[in-house]
Amino acid sequence: MRTTTLGSQGPAVGVVGLGCMGMTHAYDPSGRDDTVSVDVVRRALDLGVTLIDTADAYGPYTNEELVGRALAGPYRERAVLATKVGLVLTSTDEGRPVYGRNGRPEHIKASIDASLRRLGTDHVDLYQLHRIDTEVPVEETWGALAEVVAAGKARRIGLSEASVEEIERAHAVHPVASVQSELSLWTRDALADVLPHCEREGIAFLPFSPLGRGFLAGRFSSYDDLPADDMRRNLPRFQQEALRTNLAMVGTVRAIAERTGSTPAQVALAWVLAQGRYVVPIPGTKTPKYLTDNAGAADLTLSPADLTELNDLPAATGTRY
Repeated sequence: MRTTTLGSQGPAVGVVGLGCMGMTHAYDPSGRDDTVSVDVVRRALDLGVTLIDTADAYGPYTNEELVGRALAGPYRERAVLATKVGLVLTSTDEGRPVYGRNGRPEHIKASIDASLRRLGTDHVDLYQLHRIDTEVPVEETWGALAEVVAAGKARRIGLSEASVEEIERAHAVHPVASVQSELSLWTRDALADVLPHCEREGIAFLPFSPLGRGFLAGRFSSYDDLPADDMRRNLPRFQQEALRTNLAMVGTVRAIAERTGSTPAQVALAWVLAQGRYVVPIPGTKTPKYLTDNAGAADLTLSPADLTELNDLPAATGTRY
């Protein structure tokens, strides 16, 4: 796989990464198969998919444990390992987890040690603030993350779902290596200001859900296609009326895939890759087939006409959450 760097100052990574959340959390949790997921992480490295992304909130904790097992032994040094801190499980609502934000310095410092134990490593390559805690000045939280770097427990630190103002405030304390936010054909908010800012500053931009939580890959045509315990059943864009409208977007993606001899997932990811030098999407999967499909997007270059057709797609029906 061709590579880029994790921002202007970071290590080399494959241009497509791997999001591990769905292996233990949120998407069809009853279909969890750790043996297959471990194999997927290791196959990813063989394909050049080297940025491996997890978080302590996924599970919580079970995702880091799984990734730690997958990267044991010789696999760890082949991966650029990223995890996150700052979301905490506070309660459940009709069986669904409810998360709060915790950006207090003492939480950051305790959480990195717990994450390292679960991951079976002495450092992570990228430690990210999962969400900014509005009750704690971002400078205080970021200062604690900078101390994690100074202690050698993280090589770099990043933000998730942050505004340009918040990125600048954090950057004044310690360099921001990456920003992780949702970006796909049906979520393009970051294109307005956050992604251009990252491009100017040489900050890596890591799009999560670049396939619209699987929708843009053409895997769902009805609400009933979703597993009974899948969190997407609670999202507005997957409700039947909105989903039916959004299928027109998939139709365009599929038509371009047919013209280019690729798959809808590869077209959707190639569009994301075309948005900047340091854009590294992290599509999630727990199956070898979809992993190989996603990795193949690195070899697809969309024509200007294809990009224009995709850029002209209407906004998705329904809010993100």
